[in-house]
Amino acid sequence: MAFAKRNDFNDRRETAQSARQAMLERFKARPPADDPELLAKQAERAAVAEAREKRRAEREAIRKAEEERIAAEKLATELAELQRKEEDARRRAEAEALQDAARKAQRDLRYATRKSKKRR
Repeated sequence: MAFAKRNDFNDRRETAQSARQAMLERFKARPPADDPELLAKQAERAAVAEAREKRRAEREAIRKAEEERIAAEKLATELAELQRKEEDARRRAEAEALQDAARKAQRDLRYATRKSKKRR
């Protein structure tokens, strides 16, 4: 029963013509570009877009400020850690120098003691 509905060339042409006519009517029914209602809607859309952009810029500024604060905190922490490591290294070097001096003094004492025993 697929052929029950006959669709010849004239039917297709009339259907296409009616579709073109409907599109033309929709286009003609459109409000003109200087319509106050259309201008008001465009102004409202522009205001909404501007407000959205302003909020986005504020969020971006807040995000950048937070990133800068975190970077400053990280830098301060790294600087404090570096200072602590330098202080530890200085203290270790001083302690090692004292130990070396003590060992040298003990060695010199042993040497002097040994020399004095040989002279007797």
